[in-house]
Amino acid sequence: MNDTTRGDAEADEPPSSVPAPAAPDITCDLDAPDVDPPADGWLAEQLAAAVRGAGLGGATLAIRVVNDAAMEALHRLHSGVSGTTDVLTFDNRDDPRSPIDGDLVLCRDEAVRRAAELGHDARLELLLYAVHGLLHLDGEDDHSPAGHRRMHEREDAILASLGHGPVFFKPEAAR
Repeated sequence: MNDTTRGDAEADEPPSSVPAPAAPDITCDLDAPDVDPPADGWLAEQLAAAVRGAGLGGATLAIRVVNDAAMEALHRLHSGVSGTTDVLTFDNRDDPRSPIDGDLVLCRDEAVRRAAELGHDARLELLLYAVHGLLHLDGEDDHSPAGHRRMHEREDAILASLGHGPVFFKPEAAR
């Protein structure tokens, strides 16, 4: 049946002139072995939910998960720092006021080590790194004590909204 009449209250409301935010466009490439439980697919889905929850619709993100050797080479090339790191963030925008468009490189090996220390799974640690990179692209900075605390509180709020609870500032009793 093709019935175009509607009897609900929504039918009485005028159409909104404000366009809905575009859905995030997120790709994820694993250039290192997957973790257990698998992050492939899950990571992009979770980050898309984080983008929507943070009100950053329309974001374009390319995630690449690499091993220590690849991360160390990228860290040295782009930051001039030897050694591995958890996440590198690359902002592809010419205008920081335009929708987020960036590349995130996440270190699988660092996530496995850190997750083992903290007692949670590595894919949750990878999600923390992805949210951290997302917040850098949204203008957050963690180089001052106040900025560090604000950024990590925001990370944990986003992760809690996804049903994961705090990861960075996990209560001591849960560690």
